[in-house]
Amino acid sequence: MTTLQETTVIGEARVLAGIDQGRLDYQRHLGTHGAQRDLTRADYTELSEAVGLRGRGGAAFPVALKLKDLPTRGIEAVVVNGSESEPVSRKDRLLLSLAPHLVLDGAIGLARALKARQVVIAVHDAVAARSVREAILERDDRLAVEVSDTPGRFVAGEARALLRALEGGPALPPGRRVLPTRKGLYRRPTFLSNVETFAQLAVLARLGSRGFSSTGLISEPGTQLLTIDGAVRRPGVIETPTGVPLDAVLQYVGAEPGPVLLGGYHGRWLPKTDGLTLQRPEVSAGIILALGSDTCPLGEVVRVARWLASQSTGQCGPCVFGLGSLVVDFDRLVQGDPQAWYDAQRHLGLVPGRGACAHPDGSARFLASALDVFEDDVRRHLAEGGCGRLVHGVLPVPGGAR
Repeated sequence: MTTLQETTVIGEARVLAGIDQGRLDYQRHLGTHGAQRDLTRADYTELSEAVGLRGRGGAAFPVALKLKDLPTRGIEAVVVNGSESEPVSRKDRLLLSLAPHLVLDGAIGLARALKARQVVIAVHDAVAARSVREAILERDDRLAVEVSDTPGRFVAGEARALLRALEGGPALPPGRRVLPTRKGLYRRPTFLSNVETFAQLAVLARLGSRGFSSTGLISEPGTQLLTIDGAVRRPGVIETPTGVPLDAVLQYVGAEPGPVLLGGYHGRWLPKTDGLTLQRPEVSAGIILALGSDTCPLGEVVRVARWLASQSTGQCGPCVFGLGSLVVDFDRLVQGDPQAWYDAQRHLGLVPGRGACAHPDGSARFLASALDVFEDDVRRHLAEGGCGRLVHGVLPVPGGAR
């Protein structure tokens, strides 16, 4: 697993600027980034639209559209979603731990522009939460800023589940797909995004659209944070320009040849990486996992499938029964049961679009792409009862269960 200290930069350091010397306290933060500009709501909207800024969570929703959807008044809160519950991702907790003031600049600056009543930072990592609380004490923002501890379960990081938890309820998606911009915290309009989004907003506010656009893609300029893990020599968090070739990143971190998972455990497997550039929404949550060639791909997928099924909140059939059935199907595939492939295909067709949240859909996407990309391995397991490789646990799973 990666640690907070494993960071590197390709090109210009922006959100990771200065952290090579450790955590940035307020004075070092100002010396590195300069003072935050005081912007209006219209300024944030225009800047976000000019550079095509998207949220840096899994949905990659355009920030300008989210701002435009908010009413002109009565905004309850700006919520920073630091409940980074994807087992691989480390980028958000790294920012909260080492560059908390950049995140606070983005959140507090936007809250002032929106005239929101408060800023709430939801965190489930103890180190990150302590760093943010220390940072708040170093500042004098004269705005209510609260750090709220949240559960670490996978689905608890979903926006609506997070809002329920902040209100004192269970950290479960309510099933109703109402946008936080309309009914968010305490059913009042709320701007909610993940940690990196606010750090990027702070950089954008300082650089302006022209300076922000000096690197990266024309369609969505700037930099992005990626978490790299698996069969690589240099795992960790890396900042790159948007649009950097995936092969260049894999070579930079010393990835072993083999399949690559893009987007984490709600992402998809890639049959090849030639010519693919890293941009949103393709890169999704900013996770790249190299599998290598020494481990059994199907065995690795089954380990992750078991964990994904264990993260069900028990609210809907596609999650409770669908994911459970798929675990059985894939386990039978590994054992060489010919009927298992047909059962898996049937169950994969029944899961998407019917759940109370995105967890069943994302899990099904991960498993369906595995059947496609590992087709040769499936045939070997069905013909020979195995592929001749052990399961080495290359894909990180909480608890390390095999």
